[in-house]
Amino acid sequence: MTRLQQEIPTNDPLNIAEQKAIINNAIANNKDRPGAVMLVLNEVQGKIGHVSTPMQAYIARKLKIPMGQVHGVVTFYSFFKTQPRGKHTIKFCLGTACYVAGVSQLIEKAKQTLNIDMGHTTPDGQITLEECRCVGACSQAPVVVVDEEIHGHLRPNKFPQILKKVQS
Repeated sequence: MTRLQQEIPTNDPLNIAEQKAIINNAIANNKDRPGAVMLVLNEVQGKIGHVSTPMQAYIARKLKIPMGQVHGVVTFYSFFKTQPRGKHTIKFCLGTACYVAGVSQLIEKAKQTLNIDMGHTTPDGQITLEECRCVGACSQAPVVVVDEEIHGHLRPNKFPQILKKVQS
């Protein structure tokens, strides 16, 4: 057994019976299909919300493939997440127009206000901060996407108002 399979955090889906059953079902339903790794990972993420490193090791072992193969898929495709996401997601557009218009100042304000780094979730599980590429709203730069709602022409002093809407 590898170190990754031995050191499973208590809150990992592998230690929660219902979620482990989801993982096992995804493996059972897809193990003999072409592209099984992608199919299993997609199903697991869709139902659980992320694919942790211990989950990746477990899937690799059950599919009888190297861990590196599973991890390679997870890290190659940006839609796979390795940590639980918050109830709400705030994405900062890093496209050229947004970058030039000062999105980096918005990112710093968010990190300072929420006391978390990009790619992390607040301790209460409410908000995850993420970066994204161009969202196609360049005329409104800088742009922040809260869940599915675009907020344009945003300035750092207005960011707390956005947070209040999310937190209420």
